[in-house]
Amino acid sequence: MTQTSTEPPQIALVGNPNIGKTTLFNLLTGMRQRVGNYPGVTVSKKIGTLRLGERDAHLIDLPGTYSLAAASLDERVVVDVLSGKLPGTQKPDLVVCVVDATNLTRNLFLAAQIAELAIPMVIVLNQWDLAERQGLQIDTDRLSAQLRVPIVPCVATRKESAQRVKDTLAQALLSPACLPPIQWPDAVAAATAHLRAAMPKGAAADLEDAEVHRLLFDANSALAERLEWPEDERRKAVQEARAMVQASGLNPLAAEALLQYDHINGLTKGVQTKVGELAKGQTESIDRLLMHRGWGLAIFAAIMYVVFLSVYTWAGPLMDGIEWAKGGLQDWISPFLAGTPMLQSLMVDAVIEGVGAFLVFLPQILVLFFFISLLEDTGYMARAAFLMDKMFGWCGLNGKSFVPLLSSYACAVPGIMATRTIEDPKARLATILIAPFMSCSARLPVYVLLIGAFVEPSHGPLIASLTLFAMHFVGLAVALPTVWILNKFILKTRPQPFVLEMPRYHVPRLGDVAWRMWESGWEFVKRAGTVIFAITIIIWALLYFPRPDAVAEEARAQVIAEQQAADPSMNLEAIEAQLQEEDSELAHVLERRESSAYIEQSYMGRMGKALQPVFHPAGFDWRITVGVLASFPAREVIISTLGVIYSLGGDVDEESPGLQQAMANATWQEGTRVGMKIFTLPVVFGIMIFFALCSQCGATLAIIKKEAGTRWAIFSFVYMTVLAWIGAVLCFQLGGVFG
Repeated sequence: MTQTSTEPPQIALVGNPNIGKTTLFNLLTGMRQRVGNYPGVTVSKKIGTLRLGERDAHLIDLPGTYSLAAASLDERVVVDVLSGKLPGTQKPDLVVCVVDATNLTRNLFLAAQIAELAIPMVIVLNQWDLAERQGLQIDTDRLSAQLRVPIVPCVATRKESAQRVKDTLAQALLSPACLPPIQWPDAVAAATAHLRAAMPKGAAADLEDAEVHRLLFDANSALAERLEWPEDERRKAVQEARAMVQASGLNPLAAEALLQYDHINGLTKGVQTKVGELAKGQTESIDRLLMHRGWGLAIFAAIMYVVFLSVYTWAGPLMDGIEWAKGGLQDWISPFLAGTPMLQSLMVDAVIEGVGAFLVFLPQILVLFFFISLLEDTGYMARAAFLMDKMFGWCGLNGKSFVPLLSSYACAVPGIMATRTIEDPKARLATILIAPFMSCSARLPVYVLLIGAFVEPSHGPLIASLTLFAMHFVGLAVALPTVWILNKFILKTRPQPFVLEMPRYHVPRLGDVAWRMWESGWEFVKRAGTVIFAITIIIWALLYFPRPDAVAEEARAQVIAEQQAADPSMNLEAIEAQLQEEDSELAHVLERRESSAYIEQSYMGRMGKALQPVFHPAGFDWRITVGVLASFPAREVIISTLGVIYSLGGDVDEESPGLQQAMANATWQEGTRVGMKIFTLPVVFGIMIFFALCSQCGATLAIIKKEAGTRWAIFSFVYMTVLAWIGAVLCFQLGGVFG
């Protein structure tokens, strides 16, 4: 795409992970940022606007990467954006390569690869202050002359660096300069030409040499997926091309690194000197404690406990405040709409309830991402991942899965969002698919209701507390073997060594931490919130419609008949008079009875009765089945739904004696179990296991859809529901066999 004078120039920001690239991005763009996803993938797209002289420019923060190997989705996005091959993007006008000034040669490897794309470049030497403290001196004028591109010393945590970088970028757009690319040996050039000749028509012309080299040099290049090239033909052509490189005495899988580093050493010769002996840094001293086999794990456990506890305690008052505000708004608006019951229910039970359904998660997300940002910016997150890697390695995950899974015990929504720290796309997807198994706080009311009503009265408080404790580990016990199966047979993840660079420790910038909190919270509200709201509206409609007058008339007749039977001295006029009084007990009884009758004959009630045979092997009657279906937006909804079904109203909670008693007295009204208790211990444990394993959370499915795509959200719901059903059936059937 040819740039016109009215179009802002596109500047790509690249660099290795953990070198301050995103900190520099925030420093340059401030609040002028927008976040989305690249078309067709789940990789985050961050674009900021910065003022360069008399015009604006768009700065694109690309995912951190060590090279253009394109083995992961993030790396493929970097290659596609830089080459202009990603839909909706154009080839950048300028590349800013952020380089660690204390590790110049290794960091320039990425810049040397990008040089083959012939994009004008500016190199920012970040952590310049640290290089000076370590006794490193870099002749930036000589380095700029030898690399033939502008060089900017920078400390990304200091505001004074921003203007220096902006001035250099403005000048570089007026006088673009490219880093000299490597001159490949004849064998590599011949192998590249051989690959081009073997490609399908059109593919060869569409690729630059730098992209063809990804097929030649990389063991597993994700770039191959973009080519419409049969795998057998591609594999044969790649093997033949690599054989040509091998014949020249070079290992084709190691040739690029060896040749590029020789090229880099030539370009940087004589630009760097050391002043005195380098003292052992603070990072090494701290690591001796934090990476210790014993103390390291103890400190890690303490930090994770603080994080986990804070997500519960800090977010708790804010969540209660949102619930209070939601209830207050519902109570305030309800009387104004009393004349139109359907509109009243729509606004109170759907719109306000739907907005509250996703806003209530926001405090947990903000608190969690505060700690994640803090731990990442200090450099500790990489140490935590290393410490926990062995625990998860056997099932195909790595240490970076620990924090998201731990966070999911508070809520799966921020836990799934926390998987963004996992670079390996398959490990990230596997973590997303098992995060909902962790026993989140929404399951707790279900456990408390059932254990308090049925386990504690018959087995005492000790067994009840042990049962509650054990239920929090049911999901974890199922999740680990499940993820092993997913990695082995579905995702087919290849075993990979867990290679992780330990960044230096830094004092985090609170501005960056606050920005990430805001970014994560807004993204959740904007993307997942809309889906959750839509789900809430749909569930409301299924529970509300249809509402034939005959249902209310029948409920009214039943209440009158029961009142006459209970007090024969009352005549019909007296009963009708009480029913007309809004605050009378009999009017409340009628209201609850009507609500129960409406739910029974609603579309949701009919679905519950239609699906009840499916849940019959688990001992669920139609009431439990309706509660399961109605609790799809949020698990705890089953409590208020059962309260309405048992004519107690929707204001009951998990500790309501009336609901516990109604459930304890409930009996089968039809079928082969007529007269038998519905809530036996096998049924009770079956319900708890079902809720422990089932993906009964619209918010979680919405965030899976956002992070992994619709296909995986559907897969997650289906496979977790099947596992939950199997668990509930086994619990009921085995409970019946063993009494």
